[in-house]
This record gives sequence, C-alpha cells and structure tokens, in this order.
Amino acid sequence: MQTITTPKNRVGKFVDTAHVDNVIRNYKKERWVHNSERIGKEDSLSAWWSIEEMEDFIAEAKMHGADGLKFYFGAYDADYAENPKYAGRQTLVMVGTKEAQTAKGIKNKDIYMQTAKGTNILAYNRSQLCPPDCGPRPEGLDDDTLGITIVDRGDKGMLVF
Repeated sequence: MQTITTPKNRVGKFVDTAHVDNVIRNYKKERWVHNSERIGKEDSLSAWWSIEEMEDFIAEAKMHGADGLKFYFGAYDADYAENPKYAGRQTLVMVGTKEAQTAKGIKNKDIYMQTAKGTNILAYNRSQLCPPDCGPRPEGLDDDTLGITIVDRGDKGMLVF
C-alpha cells in the first residue's frame, strides 16, 4: 500500500541580511516616517515576544485546531491607558488560523473559540515595542546593525537612522 502525503502549505522561507535590511529600509522610507509624523513621535519599528511566549501561543493554537498563524498590523488607541508609551503606536497581533476550503479557494480562517465571556478570537498581543522599549543593544552591535537609512523629507529636513 502506498501512502501519499500532501505537504502543508508553506509560504515563507529563510532570508539573508540583505533582504532584511532592504525590507526594513523600504518600510522606514515609505511608511514609518509618515506614521511617525502623523502620531507626533517615533512609531514602533518592531514587536518582540520571547520564544517561550511564542511556543505557549502556538501550543494553545494547536489545541484549538490551528494549523497556522496570521499576524495583523494594528495600532493602539491614541489614549491607550494600559501603557501610555504605546499610545498611537503600531503593533502586531498574532491570531491562530485554520486552513479552510471556500467557494473562492483555500483561505486561512481566524479561529474563534467559546469562552466564559462568549465567542472570542484566539489571539495574542502586547509585545515589547521598539520604540519606545528598545532596551540596551547587545555588546558589539552598533545602531546601524540593520543598515542605515537616509530619508530626505524636503522642507522638513533629513532623517538618518
């Protein structure tokens, strides 16, 4: 008897430093500068979770039938009282997903679960945002470890980061 297995839908791949530098530089020039001007302070450039948190969320997601994760871009309210330093800044929200066949093809549908408070999405947020919580740089790394970006803002001057 021959068993045929269908590989899971794998969409990502490992990338090199040049790729990371390029997409971050593009983001800084095309989105971050404008976001920062609009909210009146440097917007966040990254969101961090520990490996343990990620593993815990993945285990919980698997327990509820997830076969993938979706990362939504989001922004905290301008008056976010839980952590005022994060007010107005962008964030990432992880959501457990399950592949489903729909009339429009295969989709990765968000997972909702029943809780004591009713139906709730299976999601995780409240990462450490940088800025404002960038923490000390590891020894031996300069501020330009991920490349330097120069943005000409015309009348508003230049930014180097």
